[in-house]
Amino acid sequence: MTMQGKRTRPRGFAPWTPSAALVDRVQAVLGVLAEYRAHLPLTNRQVFYRLVATRGYDKTEAAYARLCETVNRARRAGLIPFAAIRDDGAARYETTCFQDAAGFLTEVRADAQRFRLDRQQGQPVRLWGLCEAGGMAPMLARVANPYGVPVLTSGGFDSLTAKHDLAQELAEAMQAGDLAEVLHLGDLDPSGVHLFAALAEDVGAMCKAICGAEPSFTRLAVTREQADRLGLPTAPAKATDRRRFTGETVQCEAIDPATLADLLRDAIEARRDPEATDATLEREADLRAEVLARLGGGDD
Repeated sequence: MTMQGKRTRPRGFAPWTPSAALVDRVQAVLGVLAEYRAHLPLTNRQVFYRLVATRGYDKTEAAYARLCETVNRARRAGLIPFAAIRDDGAARYETTCFQDAAGFLTEVRADAQRFRLDRQQGQPVRLWGLCEAGGMAPMLARVANPYGVPVLTSGGFDSLTAKHDLAQELAEAMQAGDLAEVLHLGDLDPSGVHLFAALAEDVGAMCKAICGAEPSFTRLAVTREQADRLGLPTAPAKATDRRRFTGETVQCEAIDPATLADLLRDAIEARRDPEATDATLEREADLRAEVLARLGGGDD
């Protein structure tokens, strides 16, 4: 397709006849998606780091750009399912509406089926999960959701508003008598290390001013020990970054999705009281049945 004599990118669903090398690249991507089907959709960067780790794919921005272009063409051609890849950034705002009153009641009953209590109530410590890369947040949220643990992206925490909002949440929990802990997953590089330290210091100081107590901040990933033990791909720190940092850098996406999910799940489980969990789930089931009975719907 051309426009004013220039070649443009494909539009719509576009047939594609890739070269043998590109076919191999598409097959490698499909292999990653199949291996981590339980964690779909993945971002292009997550796929990229799996190929770097398992297929010797070049760990360069140019190689990443080539991969993104290949995935783009393959999705347009129907070779890679659209639902398997997540593109973050787009936002949608709309008003909820219904066809009629019966549709509204159906939705209300569906919400009742999903009735949940605060699953962190009665636990030894109230937890928050933070991840530096926004692309990992939906995957980690699926791990944390059954425990009632919120997952936030910390990449935007150079925002004073975001820090203050988190401090307010943490302080509210501590004022109610809970201990509070933030579990952080971020890059092992000057930016990631200093972001974590600055976040803990700044939010902690705000909490101290609000309620007289400070939360705990724990770095789950990436640690130097994890980088060595897992054999993660590394790169030198940028020469232009003058912040104090020792050793090679490692991106959090370099940890495979299953291992990353296990890191968060294990950390949450280690801080849970099983008896408190069972009591909450039992009461939740009773209340769900009560709500459904009042709405005239059965608990299937």
